[in-house]
Amino acid sequence: MESNISTCAICNGDMRRGFGGSGFTADCSHQFHFRCVSGSLEISSRQACPLCSARCRDLPSSRSSRSTPPPPASRVPAQPFFRPKEPRVFDDDDPLVRAPRPLGDRHHSAAGSTSSSSGSIAVALNTHCEYSSLPRDATHENFAVLVHARAPGSGGVDAPPRARAPLDLVTVLDVSGSMVGSKLTLLKQAMGFVVDSLGPADRLCVVSFSSGASRLMRLARMSESDGGKALAKRAVESLAAGGGTNIGAALRKAAKVLDDRLHRNAVASVILLSDGQDTYTVPRRGQDADYDALVPPSFAYTGDGYRSAPVHTFGFGTDHDAAAMHTIAEATGGTFSFIENEADIQDAFAQCIGGLLSVAVQELRVDVACANTGVRVRSVSSGCYRSRIDEDGRAASIDVGELYADEERRFLLLMDVPRARVTSDVTHLMQVSCVYRDMATGLPTNVDGEDAVVLRPSRSASLERSAEVDRERVRLEATDGIAAARAAAERGAHEEAVEILRKKQRAVARSAVARAGDSMCVELSRDLQEMRARVADRRRYELSGRAYVLAGLSSHAQQRATSRQMSCDGETAGRRAESGRATTQISTASFSYMTPAMMDMLDRSRRSRELRSKERPRSANY
Repeated sequence: MESNISTCAICNGDMRRGFGGSGFTADCSHQFHFRCVSGSLEISSRQACPLCSARCRDLPSSRSSRSTPPPPASRVPAQPFFRPKEPRVFDDDDPLVRAPRPLGDRHHSAAGSTSSSSGSIAVALNTHCEYSSLPRDATHENFAVLVHARAPGSGGVDAPPRARAPLDLVTVLDVSGSMVGSKLTLLKQAMGFVVDSLGPADRLCVVSFSSGASRLMRLARMSESDGGKALAKRAVESLAAGGGTNIGAALRKAAKVLDDRLHRNAVASVILLSDGQDTYTVPRRGQDADYDALVPPSFAYTGDGYRSAPVHTFGFGTDHDAAAMHTIAEATGGTFSFIENEADIQDAFAQCIGGLLSVAVQELRVDVACANTGVRVRSVSSGCYRSRIDEDGRAASIDVGELYADEERRFLLLMDVPRARVTSDVTHLMQVSCVYRDMATGLPTNVDGEDAVVLRPSRSASLERSAEVDRERVRLEATDGIAAARAAAERGAHEEAVEILRKKQRAVARSAVARAGDSMCVELSRDLQEMRARVADRRRYELSGRAYVLAGLSSHAQQRATSRQMSCDGETAGRRAESGRATTQISTASFSYMTPAMMDMLDRSRRSRELRSKERPRSANY
């Protein structure tokens, strides 16, 4: 009897009444559910059988299918996902929940701006001098002053939560043949968490790629009532692995989604995940590879504090091209993360999403003006952020761009300090201010920070160094060492790379702030030890060392957390690198840059994974 039951030629569902809705029989005798065949016709617009392409008369329209009342919910199978035909222009994005605040010209002007003093609702600007005092009759070259900026928080226990800016997110997902099996399953679970984490004002577009790239869905609002989340989940579940790896085509597709959109949320970003190596846009790897060719022009970071959409890249497993992924992130103002343990993909996405959903500041620029006529700025250590010093050294600026809630940035300036007058007890070194766009109000905001001042006693006294300045110097010197070790490892000088990292680790441990028990220095020392094990020989470096080191450099250059797994100790790291295994511990070095919002989202991810692992044995018993 069961063999005679007719099935829909599209979804293979039961054609009996009540199992998927009313049916339709085409001239060629193939049978379909009304909703299935009408959805297919919306894509192709051809009056032909979707299965055999035979011409048919009186095929149902999508409008007629919508007029058919749906069957009881308890008996309706999951709605299949129909991959729509891509339009020539991607201007079919969902309208915003509310009209965006006028962003105006991306360059700041005084008109329409607000002023604020440092506080919990504004960017806090502080300065720390290398020494609190200098002898009055002495000059000092390369005197260090630390400028510290902190974004306003998302709201504390006693404060109401600040409004956050809605997000336009494009996820670019590798579905090449190497993603088959558990990798694809883990990716779908991670994307399910991302979809659940987005709010109704956020919009999501899913792009998949293998040998080519496809937009699986429009840029849709993640609303339960409008069906956006259901559409996104069906798009994710439709992912199937097969083919090559064309990262260049995938990023061009993502750029087209954001460039063509009709409406624009204030925050936009791209998440790129790949486990392989692009052989289409960049056929050659290594020193001669032109990885910049993978970055679409509209994604390239101009360095003026404005980013079209940073691309946060994730190397999945140990076979991805870490150099390519790092280059893409660096060129667009994004971060590069290394997911060595494939089971940690959801946590890595969660950490990133936690930041993107808490953007508090955009287009931040920090300005420094020398106060005393004899003071000059010599250099600015700003990592990947573009800095400028006037020709006369009297002023400098740093283009920072976007900050997450509670996120911090530290910049070390070296200055020339002149002798003080006989009657002068204090030298005002510099005035610090910043201008940015506040995402809670949408308005340009100006903040005057704390001036840098040094006392000038008549007699030399014992000088106590600033712990804040020392800590930043230790971090910068360690970062320079990591970059030098990477260069040595790339040319095959692995013993040299290990020695560079060993010396930097020893310098960190001997620093005054480390001896005082500074947590950042402890984390940094462990990170350097981890790197020593991973760069020890060519095999370990190729397997995981390059990716781990580049993820660390990305984190320190941006002063932003990235995901990478750390082993328990150096010896364990070496054994795990050789075997290709990893722990599930996020690198402690990244915790120095973690924000409360990122930690909260990471905790939510881990709880959901624990719940899923508990439910799996229970479902297996049924």
